[in-house]
Amino acid sequence: MKRCAWATNEFNIPYHDQEWGVPVHEDRLLFEFLVLEGAQAGLSWDTILRKRTRYREVFDNFDPALVAHYGKRKVDALLGDAGIVRNRLKIAAAIGNAQAFLKVAGEFGTFDAYIWQFIGGRPRVNACRTLKDLPARTAESDAMNKDLKRRGFRFVGSTICYAFMQAVGMVNDHAVDCFRYAELGGYFRLD
Repeated sequence: MKRCAWATNEFNIPYHDQEWGVPVHEDRLLFEFLVLEGAQAGLSWDTILRKRTRYREVFDNFDPALVAHYGKRKVDALLGDAGIVRNRLKIAAAIGNAQAFLKVAGEFGTFDAYIWQFIGGRPRVNACRTLKDLPARTAESDAMNKDLKRRGFRFVGSTICYAFMQAVGMVNDHAVDCFRYAELGGYFRLD
């Protein structure tokens, strides 16, 4: 079975085959990916996948209403937990982002309604043949970055926004010869 070139180990193969690029419309899961993509900044996605189960445990399964109220004791506990990325700025960003997330969800009805507007509500299907064909950012991720920052979000640079868009299926960036490309709505003629 042909996969994207980056899917090579026991952590990223299941993620690739079952999650990456699948459209997500559940607010809790969108918040999870927002936090994890921010935590990944400067690290490999494999590092985050290896720590994901522990993240879910210590971040109350990424319930933004709970995360938004974390105080000093909880932050200290998180900083002492080797099962997650122990970076004070990233942990503070997760808490602040939960607060901003709830405000956006209140304004738009759901965070889903807000975030999918950046691509017109439907996944974009790209036609990449290799990893080097994948963009690191786009005009849409630039716009998302700018608006999220305006709303108080942190660790949401344009590259992080684009990785988030890939993860939650806002774009289908599977390689055109990957079995998931067609399964997720891609059509490309390999002549």
